[in-house]
Amino acid sequence: MSVPLATSSSTTGDVAGSRGAATAALAAAVLGFFVITLDATIVNVALPAIRDDFGGGMTGLQWVLDSYTLMFAALLLSAGSISDRIGAHRAFGTGLAVFVAASAACGLAPSVGVLIAARAVQGAGAATMLPASLSLIREAFPGPVRRARAIAVWTITGSVAAAAGPVSGGALSLASWRIIFFVNLPVGLVALLMLARAVRSPRRPVPFDWTGQVAAVAALGALTFAAIEAGADGFGAPKVLVAFAVAVVAAAVFGAAQVRGKHPMVPLDLLRSRTMRIASANGFAFIAALNGTVFLYSLYLQQERGLSALAVGLAFLPMAALSAFLGVPTARLTKRYGPRVPIVGGFLLMGASLTVLAVLPASAPVWLIALVMIPIGCCGPLAMQPTTGLLLENVLAHRSGVASAVFNTSRQIGGALAVAAFGALLASRTDPLPGLRASLFIAAVIVMATATANVLPERRGAANR
Repeated sequence: MSVPLATSSSTTGDVAGSRGAATAALAAAVLGFFVITLDATIVNVALPAIRDDFGGGMTGLQWVLDSYTLMFAALLLSAGSISDRIGAHRAFGTGLAVFVAASAACGLAPSVGVLIAARAVQGAGAATMLPASLSLIREAFPGPVRRARAIAVWTITGSVAAAAGPVSGGALSLASWRIIFFVNLPVGLVALLMLARAVRSPRRPVPFDWTGQVAAVAALGALTFAAIEAGADGFGAPKVLVAFAVAVVAAAVFGAAQVRGKHPMVPLDLLRSRTMRIASANGFAFIAALNGTVFLYSLYLQQERGLSALAVGLAFLPMAALSAFLGVPTARLTKRYGPRVPIVGGFLLMGASLTVLAVLPASAPVWLIALVMIPIGCCGPLAMQPTTGLLLENVLAHRSGVASAVFNTSRQIGGALAVAAFGALLASRTDPLPGLRASLFIAAVIVMATATANVLPERRGAANR
């Protein structure tokens, strides 16, 4: 009888240890995802304070935001391969350490140039972390039910962080804008401690596509540069035209590397998947609209309406608060009606909200603007939560890192281009209100088009791709 008892005790201990390791992996992934998503929006409200300290115009402020999202987007594709090659555990830990160190450099930056450079390094660390975080979850929760719950927690965390960034930034900016970067240090250290308790990840022999990576950085960098500088100098400026040309050539090189290269960053069969394409479109549209709206109103409400940074942050609070409670209802809605219903519903609500914001009169009270923005935050859990789950359910395990990287690259490209394009529309006019309205209408069109793409019938024979 002693042998069965010992075996039972050992089995119970193994199960408990396995669950503890899985919980630690989820905690690390969630905390890491929280800080890298928070940093994409927390800086928005602090932009006027940064300009007061360092000087400069709209271009410098755009680069403070886009240096982060640009490097984030450009390195994500390689980060997926790196995650598969060295293991999600090691990739996540390395990226988190780089991110924490760069956050400290941002908080200590003596000039706007140093701040922009440190933000770029932050983006590189975030790119390494993000696909690894999803891979950690998939490895820790192999069962579909527990994995779906874990993904729901991960997605809700990201949505709350993205929407709550301006609130946090406004509150912390009362003391100093530098504190918004220092808060990453304790959170990052806790995430590293949690990661140490998680199970080590397997490694896979995945090659590195140097040509594709360099071309991706050049294409995205040149395109972002062109969009930002066009706002200051016009689309006909020589440097803008050259940048657009570089972007086109680099994009062509990237495409050729993926088609003809022996080890492409983005396997073509992955892009043939309708699920992959729709998920990427969903991510692009949501982050472009969310980040673009937060960027626009962070500047407009402070510069044109005279609000403080804290008051602007509080204007975003209803949007952030309600989105935090939609994770569980979204999971139930998805289970009952399938993922398409919450995805399409979320984008339709977001598109309607953007349209109403675009037509509000200039004298509209701030409380009304805050009320109308609520559906924008709600789109996060409604659309992104089922989109993420659908993607991971339809991707082979050994492709989870690359698929996650492609999906999140589309999100970051959306955010970077929205800040560049919408900032250019604001900077190109004496009165910022027409630029604000034009930007909101553009965002609404993108969101509505994405909702339509999700309901279009699937082509015959594409279901199993």
